[in-house]
Amino acid sequence: MQITFASYNIRKAVGLDRRRDPERILSVLREIDADVVALQEADRRFGRRMSALPLDAIHTSTDYVPVPLSMKPDSLGWHGNALLVRRGIELLEAEPVPLPVLEPRGAIRADLALDGVRFRVVGMHLDLSGLRRRLQVRSVLSHVDGCAQEVPTVLMGDLNEWSNHGGCFQEFQAPWQVLSPGRSFPSRRPLALLDRIIVSQQWAIRGTKVHHSPLSAIGSDHLPVFASLELPKK
Repeated sequence: MQITFASYNIRKAVGLDRRRDPERILSVLREIDADVVALQEADRRFGRRMSALPLDAIHTSTDYVPVPLSMKPDSLGWHGNALLVRRGIELLEAEPVPLPVLEPRGAIRADLALDGVRFRVVGMHLDLSGLRRRLQVRSVLSHVDGCAQEVPTVLMGDLNEWSNHGGCFQEFQAPWQVLSPGRSFPSRRPLALLDRIIVSQQWAIRGTKVHHSPLSAIGSDHLPVFASLELPKK
């Protein structure tokens, strides 16, 4: 069974042209066409923390259903983190993942099922501080270890880690595998691998990539990253 995962920091749908254009982001999501998408900076930061993507537009113009973890009625996510799941994938449970923070960052976890197979997804947006990033990764891993059932797991998001292999990546010991789809920031001329996907040992990796298109190059300051993963047949 093959499942595609993507992570995308949408910068509140404000592009490099300084225009807030939710439809452009939705078009990029349709281009990616992943089964599960983790979004970062999916809500505006102040006031009612309104979703950067109109909720009705997600339902009418995409094949996705948002995982219900919003902080406020008009929000899409938790501290800007949101998960979109393709229709037909079952949501079993979902909750925020507590992180040690000084600024509004967060993580969310959802247990999903496809064709009767349960799997787990964590979306996250980590701190700008290197020390705090490591503490946040430890919190995420502790949360996953504390879940009642061990299942195939995918962690993904904007890790804000400029080191290719050091920093917070040192917290991911075997059997975790850190994937490097490619340079994703800044979107116009990518230099850094800030957006990553980390997988548990049950997954076979069929491919990774950075989605670079005319729309994604201007839609946010990050490019989406993508991984195609497969679980062995029962």
